[in-house]
Amino acid sequence: MIEVNELLREKLSTEHYDRLIALDNPKMHEFVADAIELTGAASVFVCTDSEEDRAYIREKAVNDGEETPLDIPSHTCHFDGYNDQARDKAQTKYLLPPGSDLGASLNCIENRSGIEEVRSFLKGSMAGREMLVLFFCLGPLDSDFSIPCVQITDSPYVAHSETILYRPGYEQFGKIGPSGDFFRFLHSEGELAPASNKRGPVSKNIDKRRIYIDLEDDLVYSVNTQYGGNTIGLKKLALRLAIQKASMQGWLAEHMFVLGAHGPGGRVTYFAGAFPSACGKTSTSMLPGQTIVGDDIAYFRKIDGQIRSVNVEKGIFGIIRDVNSQNDPIIYQALTSSCEVIFSNVLIDDNHKPHWLGMGSELPAEGTNHSGKWQKGKTDDKGNEITASHKNARYCLNIPDLDNCDPLLDDPQGVPVGGVIYGGRDSDTWVPVEQAFDWKEGIIVKGASLESETTAATLGKEGVRTFNLMSNLDFLSIPLGRYIRNNLDFAGDIENPPLIFSVNYFLKDEDGTYLNGMADKLVWILWAELRVNGDVDGIETPTGLIPKYEDLARLFKDNLGTEYTRDDYVRQFTIRIPENLAKLDRVEKIYREKVSDTPAIVFDTFEDVRKRFKAAADKHGDYISPFELTAQ
Repeated sequence: MIEVNELLREKLSTEHYDRLIALDNPKMHEFVADAIELTGAASVFVCTDSEEDRAYIREKAVNDGEETPLDIPSHTCHFDGYNDQARDKAQTKYLLPPGSDLGASLNCIENRSGIEEVRSFLKGSMAGREMLVLFFCLGPLDSDFSIPCVQITDSPYVAHSETILYRPGYEQFGKIGPSGDFFRFLHSEGELAPASNKRGPVSKNIDKRRIYIDLEDDLVYSVNTQYGGNTIGLKKLALRLAIQKASMQGWLAEHMFVLGAHGPGGRVTYFAGAFPSACGKTSTSMLPGQTIVGDDIAYFRKIDGQIRSVNVEKGIFGIIRDVNSQNDPIIYQALTSSCEVIFSNVLIDDNHKPHWLGMGSELPAEGTNHSGKWQKGKTDDKGNEITASHKNARYCLNIPDLDNCDPLLDDPQGVPVGGVIYGGRDSDTWVPVEQAFDWKEGIIVKGASLESETTAATLGKEGVRTFNLMSNLDFLSIPLGRYIRNNLDFAGDIENPPLIFSVNYFLKDEDGTYLNGMADKLVWILWAELRVNGDVDGIETPTGLIPKYEDLARLFKDNLGTEYTRDDYVRQFTIRIPENLAKLDRVEKIYREKVSDTPAIVFDTFEDVRKRFKAAADKHGDYISPFELTAQ
């Protein structure tokens, strides 16, 4: 400890040394000292919770060229390197000790060689630059959900983003004491190179980009990258640490939004929901007339006989494509107001105004974007068109700046969860909304069977079904079978667990047209709200309960001002038995061939559901109108 203190005294100014030492945690001090020695940082800034320190970070991001001021004073734009604009799945790996195994589905590397490699890339990476040491809290402050975190980075853009996305944690860290647990994140942009005709430096050695996760030590290394998904440690990187921590401690960490659905008489029922990318997750969390707790990551704990949840974050790092005043009026209003926003990889015109794909107005013919100076028709070195704004362009803002922020966002007790929703992009199988019979079938038949179809825009081939266990497959840090078992067991001692629903906004007719309108999702969620509170009955199907026609007709009229016809109802809620049986076969094959620790109850449940489908087909045929089920 003497060596650590000596190094810290030598490298830190008196003010920043005192800030660090005021937090009585030797493990944290050692972490900071090791990072200084490893990266060769020229100076160190220890960030407290003060507004002055936040302002310093914001100003540094602009002064260092990592963010460009925009036409609205509180708005800035960041550009990532041209080949550094998405999560690097191939180089995001778990560091495991010899003999450990997370299963073939998870990307792992032996910890000794992995640590040696990533630390060699971090060696001297901050020479001549200032190291930023920041403290945050995952979950509300002073809560059973709280997880203190330390982020070390040399990127003021990363630091600035996290001050918007996460609750300040310096004071919280001071409460955990010398032996308290916390998550640690060490990031360096690595060697920087200015991009041609572009403001700001970018990471140069992308071929040495690494994101390594040490599950034994609650530590994440990230180097030679600026993109938020690879560098903002408290987001999906922390989710991986939290999933393992939750597994050991008996709670859940999920890739879910949390929404307050407003029912009759001012009642609010809270739902959590898991949706793969491009399946309506953000738009569901932002439904008109409802309130948002969070759009991305949620923790769940059992408190006083209830399952309660919190938003791990306090901000949104969202894809900005197609955000406009018609589809996303609340987000659009925030993005065009004076609240603090960081845009990334959008188009900036000569008047420093941001533009993005699908914003609802004509785009300029030229400007500056992720490729540098841009004009309409510009192509890359392979002849592909470079769009005005990157398809993965982002915005970063604070949820309390949204008009629909739920008042319980920061409640230390979280919100009581009334329902859980699983949704995917599905053209021909699932009905628009259905309630599972119970928690077990909800987890297995809805969550553990979740698939989503690819779109032509993403992979060039539409309709390829991709398995995505509870929309959390990319972030799991424990074997898949154990993850399913944890979810099954979680509600075992809860007298009235949340109801579980599936939704599908992408069901198509035979001619390929969508059977759902974009606004219809509000009705499906409001019907689920009524079911949770016992206000309406459902019709039994082989996999759960679907709405009655008259209840949906009333919800459409009262909430959307539209007529919902019996023909609409039949086309949307016909039970498609061949497609459902094919789905069961696809998913079961994955579990039998790729998940060696699949709980037996999964296969037993699949067989029970298969028998129900076959019995229904014997009685009604392969395609069953909901009115036939009503007449049973």
